Amino acid sequence: MEGLLQPVDVAPFLKDPTSAEGKEACKQILDSLRKTSCLIIRDPRVDEKDNSAFLDLVEKYFSQPKEDLMKDVRPDLSYQLGATPEFVEIPRDHKEVIEALSPQNRAHKPKGADAKWRFFWRVGERPADSGFPELNAQPIIPEKFPDWQQVMNRWGNLMLGAVTTVAQMLSIGYDAPQTTITDLMHHGPHLLAPTGSDLSRFGQIDTIFAGFHYDFNLLTIHGKSRFPGLYIWLRDGSRVPVRVPDGCLLLQAGKQLEWITGGDITAGFHEVVVSDDTLKAMERAKAENRPIWRISSTLFAHVNSDKTLKMLPQFDNEKNREKYPPILAGKQAEAELAAIALGAKA
Repeated sequence: MEGLLQPVDVAPFLKDPTSAEGKEACKQILDSLRKTSCLIIRDPRVDEKDNSAFLDLVEKYFSQPKEDLMKDVRPDLSYQLGATPEFVEIPRDHKEVIEALSPQNRAHKPKGADAKWRFFWRVGERPADSGFPELNAQPIIPEKFPDWQQVMNRWGNLMLGAVTTVAQMLSIGYDAPQTTITDLMHHGPHLLAPTGSDLSRFGQIDTIFAGFHYDFNLLTIHGKSRFPGLYIWLRDGSRVPVRVPDGCLLLQAGKQLEWITGGDITAGFHEVVVSDDTLKAMERAKAENRPIWRISSTLFAHVNSDKTLKMLPQFDNEKNREKYPPILAGKQAEAELAAIALGAKA
């Protein structure tokens, strides 16, 4: 990954988007997403102490008894708010993609539902009216955490701000108006979506916490986790472990970004499994008497549910339209949720 995913500093763009340095950063962002489906950035607005406060809170949350966690589960909303229990989300069947990978880059084949919990927390303003109410409902607040809203909103808004900046820079990289992609994101059902994986129960080598998959949203952003285990596939099929440098954030392209770019940028595959490095981090956590829940610091940025996913003009041709026909983003999300056992079956 070194050499391919060098951190891009967004500070020059924030200072002056029209500067030579700002424009060069935009090109670097586009180049990285095109070549790898991934991106690492430095954003001066994002402080690691906020990520730590977020991880501390979510570790405490998932360490509760199961009966307390179950109070926050909302299957009637396609699990798009509150908690999703472990062994509910089932990865799509990507057997053909996995088998096409070279042996040294092969993914773990999912064996059913993922051994992870998740919590979905809405970030950003809700639309006044939507044809997809379950994707835009109000957040669920765990009853035993009085600082939940404050911590989640602070970290969520910092992450969303970083994604918004990347979307602006990506638009400029494509020689489009700066707001081209962010206009699609306005009032989108953005989700701060930490996962919780209980290493005390499932801390065995090669245990799958998130089976081989792509994200169906626009862009996914991650802060640094306290436990390794995330692996990504670059566009050339290489499997690499993720090591986010201190003070940096990792972004991955989702299916909605692939859709609007006609496949110029592709949704990146990834998985989360227990590795040797995970086990070493577990031993350090035990020695320091810290929780051994693996928490992902993740936010999913979406296109507004009521806006149409359609290609940028330079990619809109008959061949691409066969693969990426115009569709409401909410309809695309519903189909993807049904495919991974989180939504109503079509």
